[in-house]
Amino acid sequence: MEEEARKLLAEGIKKKLTSPGKGDLSTFPNGTKVVFHYRTSLCEGTVLDDSRTMGGRSKPMELILGKKFKLAVWERLVITMREGEVAEFTCDTKVLPPGSFQLDVWAMTDEEKLSFVPQIHEEGNKLFKEGHISEARDKYYNGIACLKNLQIKEQPGDESWLKLDGMITTLLLNYCQCLLLEGQYYEVIEHCSSLLFKYENNVKALYKRAKAHAAVWNETEARADFAKLLELDPSLGPSVAKELKTMEERIRSKQKEEKGRYKDLFNYNTPPATATTG
Repeated sequence: MEEEARKLLAEGIKKKLTSPGKGDLSTFPNGTKVVFHYRTSLCEGTVLDDSRTMGGRSKPMELILGKKFKLAVWERLVITMREGEVAEFTCDTKVLPPGSFQLDVWAMTDEEKLSFVPQIHEEGNKLFKEGHISEARDKYYNGIACLKNLQIKEQPGDESWLKLDGMITTLLLNYCQCLLLEGQYYEVIEHCSSLLFKYENNVKALYKRAKAHAAVWNETEARADFAKLLELDPSLGPSVAKELKTMEERIRSKQKEEKGRYKDLFNYNTPPATATTG
């Protein structure tokens, strides 16, 4: 309990236990649903809202942990509590004037989202070049989410929809490159297949899917993708030859390993029979 209190203090949060709960503190895995009443107020006592009286009725808050709730501090507070516990939290706040901070995506207008995507794309590229692959992946993912949110408001096939889809495709290919480096091959195959369903001659999507197939021993699929790559862009011949050579070496190595394993499994000597006389 003291260790948790120290962690909260380090984050600018002070906890005061009013009524202890029961049982052990849960690990609260993502997807856990918590239901609780709350009252928020300023330090001088002015009540901002109260779930027991708001709107003339009592309605507790329901929170699904790990869903990136708009006010993340709620989740931070709840996971320190036991069932039935009542506690008072004092949180440090900082007031920033408009224009001096980056809005969360959920708070942006459509125009702000559209202008934000090139920035997040550039940040992702910078992180990728610096070798921060997981951070770059998250940037690309957030950019895709922004654009998808805008695209669902457009009519499929319209000029605006197609323009957004082109931007999504670029970010998705970057996202897949990160996944390739992280070894998430099946996810790469899934995303690139969805792109190739729409844009069957997209060389970059085909190349990434071919590499992913090769990595998970899908030899037939990898060869088919590499063959089509050469049809679309013969200049990729040296790169494709290198990838095929690597795949073939891996396959031979795997076959040799499996052959040795099976040989050891069945190659055993039966101990000679012995006879005794009385």
